[in-house]
Amino acid sequence: MSTYTVGGSSRGKTNRERGSATFWDLAHERSEMTESQRVSSIKAGLQTIWADAIKNAFEVSSPNMLVLMNLSSSTLERRRKSAQPLDLVASERLDRIASVALMAEGVFEDQEAAARWMSSSNVALGGDAPVMLCETELGARQVRRVLNALEWGGVV
Repeated sequence: MSTYTVGGSSRGKTNRERGSATFWDLAHERSEMTESQRVSSIKAGLQTIWADAIKNAFEVSSPNMLVLMNLSSSTLERRRKSAQPLDLVASERLDRIASVALMAEGVFEDQEAAARWMSSSNVALGGDAPVMLCETELGARQVRRVLNALEWGGVV
């Protein structure tokens, strides 16, 4: 299992908690980037730490994480071991998840609540977990629509 150090210490935290904290730190760093900077970093490829962080933050199973990133397990492991960045498709999808998760954090005003919502089956989204819909831009748009409705009290 991966070990992350967040805030200078990893004592007393589970891998999931460390991975979740890593995800939110990475997501907030991206939110401070301009769109041009984000596009450049997506083209260059995000690091594999993103996959671990999202997997832990949203309790995504390994098979579902591979679907989200459009990667095989062997490709992900090869990139992880050789410290190679993810490809454009995986990087764009992970950036999309970060963007939607930050929106959820704003709506729920709490990272844990946002993570639980992103991970849970949602009737308004056809029973899918919002994080899994972020595989496509159209799915992410549906998630954003539901988040807007929750924030503004509208009908989905």
